[in-house]
Formats: sequence, C-alpha cells, structure tokens
Amino acid sequence: MKIAIIGTGNVGGALATNWSQKGHEILLGVQDVSDFKGKALLQNANTMAFSVPEAVAKSEVVVIATPPTVIFDILENLGNVAGKIIIDATNSVGKNPEPYATVYHALTDRTKAEVVKCFNTTGFENMLNPDYDGIAIDMFMAGDSDKANAVARQLALDAGFGDCIDFGKSDKVALLEKFALSWINLAIMQGMGRNMAFKILRR
Repeated sequence: MKIAIIGTGNVGGALATNWSQKGHEILLGVQDVSDFKGKALLQNANTMAFSVPEAVAKSEVVVIATPPTVIFDILENLGNVAGKIIIDATNSVGKNPEPYATVYHALTDRTKAEVVKCFNTTGFENMLNPDYDGIAIDMFMAGDSDKANAVARQLALDAGFGDCIDFGKSDKVALLEKFALSWINLAIMQGMGRNMAFKILRR
C-alpha cells in the first residue's frame, strides 16, 4: 500500500519503519521536506518525504499520528480525501480537539474519508516490535467504516500484531482512548515500564 504518515515522531516513525520493512510505500507528510523531525526515517526502504498535500494525494491510506489539537491545521492541508482511508492514531489524553471529543470525530465530521481509530493503545516500542518471546501482542480499533477497519486490521497484521480487535463502532472511540490511558497508567504511572502490552486470551 501507499501510506501517508502525518506526524513523524515516535509513533509515526515506528509505524513507518515497520511498514517499510514489510514492503509498503511510505510517504512522510511534513511541512519542510528538507528539515523535519524524524528525517532519519528516509534511510528506511520505500520511504520518501513530501508536503502534506502531496503525500495525501499520492496515498491510499493516511495515518495521523500528531498531537490532537493540530488536527485543524492538518484538515486545511489534506485536500480531497473522499473515499480515502484515514487512520486516527492520536490520543486526546491531555487536551481534546474542541469542540470534538477526539480527532476521529473531527475527521468524520469534516471529511468524506473512511475513518478508523487504531494504533493508539500502546507505546511506540510495541508498534516497532510487537513480539514478546514469540507471542504477538494485540492491537485494537474502533469506527463505523468496515472498509477502514479491514485496512487497519491488515496493517496491524503486517506490522506483526497477533490480531486487531474490533472495539466497536464510533460510540466506542472515546472508550478506546481511555483504554490507551490504561496502558499509560500501568507502563508509566505504576512503573511497570514501557515494555509491557495487552493480549486477548480466550477459552
């Protein structure tokens, strides 16, 4: 797939690195192609940098991995995304994008894209390497678009996750963000460390 990644920090960088290794074409959407955070990502295979509008126009899938409050600036630069898949990998942990509860809700309200919330429930270390001694941890997603959900699940599997669990429709997006807080609480606030993750077990 051709994947535009807007936000080249820890999360966006981890996903870009992992997917590039799986043969996906990575288009980094940045403000200044000559100088941006995560410029070392250009050393990865299948990876190029473009302006945000160019990256989005050339892509099939758009991943947003930025602080949530910058979504309004991003929306002004997305261009026509009707029918494109947008994956919201943000978390409104400290501040939500008023008047919306989450970036997902801003995207579904202001675009005609197929939107899914995914890749927000664990640390970037786990997105770069979801393997725990031979056990692949799980990813989670939520949203109303079956098309976007299917793409998110495939990209999660491509990244090495064991499964991408459907958390529910758009009414569960905010709950999925709270689920991310559970990881933050255990890993950071309770001192378990960032090398911990969630796995669904059944019997």
